[in-house]
Amino acid sequence: MVKIDLQYQGDLRVAAKHAPSGTRLHTDAPLDNQGKGESFSPTDLVATGLGSCMATIMGIVSRKHGIDLMGMEIRVEKIMSQEGPRRIAALEVDFQIPVRPDDEKVRLLEEAAHTCPVALSIHPDIQVRTRFRWGNDSPSARG
Repeated sequence: MVKIDLQYQGDLRVAAKHAPSGTRLHTDAPLDNQGKGESFSPTDLVATGLGSCMATIMGIVSRKHGIDLMGMEIRVEKIMSQEGPRRIAALEVDFQIPVRPDDEKVRLLEEAAHTCPVALSIHPDIQVRTRFRWGNDSPSARG
């Protein structure tokens, strides 16, 4: 179990502290929801959590198979609902992986990304679309 301590600081800002490491971060409401947009919003952290979790689990699998993913880049686009209630409607995750392992390892790594703990925790009403670009290949999409 991990504890995260949070404190509301007013003006729609929250300070958070990761208890085990002492690392701190702040959130701010986005501009389109009465905030200043000066930091990650809480829903931005969901998108960040998904991308970093997918990359981490891919990293674990790549270690086991001797694949170097150093330099892999991930971009997550968060799309909010246009109608109430306000919520994340979709997350689009784009991977640019500098290497191209054999097809079986590509399949293993893509499956690892889709079964990371955050991906498995996202509500089924949120569309998660992923695109992988391996080496200089064109994207493979899933979603």
